[in-house]
Amino acid sequence: MEKKKIIELLNADLQDEHGAIIQYLIHAYSMGEGELSCEIEAIARDEMRHLDWLAETIVELGGKPSLKRGKQNMAGKTVPQWMQNDVGLEDGAIETYKQHIQMIDNPKIKRLLKRILADEQSHRGDFAHFVDKARKEGLRDVRGKRKDGVTKTLDWGIAHEYTVILQYMFHSYMTKNKEARKQLEDQAINEMQHLGWLAEEMVDGGGNPVIEHTGPNQSTKMPDMLKADLKIEKEVAAAYDKAAREVGDEGLRKLLLRIRDNEKYHIEVFNDLLKEEK
Repeated sequence: MEKKKIIELLNADLQDEHGAIIQYLIHAYSMGEGELSCEIEAIARDEMRHLDWLAETIVELGGKPSLKRGKQNMAGKTVPQWMQNDVGLEDGAIETYKQHIQMIDNPKIKRLLKRILADEQSHRGDFAHFVDKARKEGLRDVRGKRKDGVTKTLDWGIAHEYTVILQYMFHSYMTKNKEARKQLEDQAINEMQHLGWLAEEMVDGGGNPVIEHTGPNQSTKMPDMLKADLKIEKEVAAAYDKAAREVGDEGLRKLLLRIRDNEKYHIEVFNDLLKEEK
């Protein structure tokens, strides 16, 4: 099979991993704190590793990882229904990976897909168990309908964090600079933490987090990447600072300031990397 076709298949797999990550995180956040939400977040982290492996393989083949989000099923009004939808998503992933394993003749890539397939089969069993577990424990959707200045601020923060996660991961895949790659990955992980904190704050405060992103920068030259990353970090650090001064809730204010300080750290890291490029 030609590299172009393999890249196309792997990008389709990557998009579906992306969709699964967001679906599972929304389900975890929407049922509040507890054992089951933690287990689902752990599965989402597995899917993040899959996405990472697929993206690295795509780059090795000379391609660019897609930032599109693939198949999702966000239907259902109860937690057991959500878990059944997650079973269905895993069924689809299992069938697709089996097909791609048969289609791709590269031994190394076949081995990777078989590794991912084993995880998906395990996840499918987990979610089937979660259907009954959620029903027995009476787990429910704990999101509220609150919409005000606070939820607007939180939704803005979630959209930003989601965007820069994709941006920094894309930049990390495309750079050949090992130090820059490590730093970009580290900052992306930190942004993932921010997204989780903000989404949980939204649910705890009676809101409903919307996990959508704006347009991530997809530069492929190191100076252009870092300039774009610096630009967005400077803008958002200032925005978090402004939001923290305007909110009345002390707990939320402290959270926003904590995130602001993390963003300031990212600025220093990216500045140092950019200086090394000159």
